[in-house]
Amino acid sequence: MRTVTPDNITEVFQSYFGPDTDPRFREVIGSLATHLHAFTREVGLTHDEWRKALEALEWAAKITTPERNEFVLLSDVMGLSSLVDMINSRQGATSSSVLGPFHVSDAPPMEIGDDMRGDFDDEVLLVEGQVRDADGNPVPGAEIDIWQTAPNGLYSSQDPDQDIMSFHGLMTADENGRYAFTTVRPVSYTVPTDGPVGEILNAAGRHPWRPSHLHFIVKAQGFRDLVTEVFPADDPYLDQDTVFGVRSDLVMTYKPQPAGSFPDGFALSGKVDGPFARVDFDFTLVRN
Repeated sequence: MRTVTPDNITEVFQSYFGPDTDPRFREVIGSLATHLHAFTREVGLTHDEWRKALEALEWAAKITTPERNEFVLLSDVMGLSSLVDMINSRQGATSSSVLGPFHVSDAPPMEIGDDMRGDFDDEVLLVEGQVRDADGNPVPGAEIDIWQTAPNGLYSSQDPDQDIMSFHGLMTADENGRYAFTTVRPVSYTVPTDGPVGEILNAAGRHPWRPSHLHFIVKAQGFRDLVTEVFPADDPYLDQDTVFGVRSDLVMTYKPQPAGSFPDGFALSGKVDGPFARVDFDFTLVRN
């Protein structure tokens, strides 16, 4: 079309879809273009700003690896990841929260009661709970993928001194949907700021801190997968998470325990011989 103008370019774009275009693709991409065009007109986007945005995307592509995804991090700090999580959460289920850019696939199997600390010696944390359905019934054999930072605030994929599977494990819940493991208390940490995401945070006057948390992916046959995080109630960044991942039902309490006061019915690793903190957290899954 020879008569494209700032006022009709969105309509022209919409008219270019072919007759066999998938309806959902037409809806999503058409809406994306509509909002991008409206944004461009609203802010009067300059050539320099447009080029800067493209350069940031190129930079993100260059530093993205299987161990660090700058595009996921960008989605996280812009609030997009959390918004997608929230609008797709199912009523009655434990809230979803961000996957983050540092999940490692094919985690090693863990038995119930195993220890994730490796060679790290820090405050010991016992994490236990149950996987249930929306009616409160146990979900036996649920698969629980667990990961966290080390006490130095780094995930294994960020830290050359850690094994890639450090603080990663895959546990199968028992016949009552129960799980338990020991680890070290996670710490608050900063998201990477050496890329375009860091420039955005700096320009916006935002800090890069996340509250400490444990990551989980919980799966069971016939149920919708749950990707979530669990946060301690006393973390100073709980109400200012830079990736907007905190939900009220994902906040728990670390309870100090004397040595030897383990829950009945769990064969723990035997590597805990002093005082520790205990976390009780149950997951609720909903059916597909």
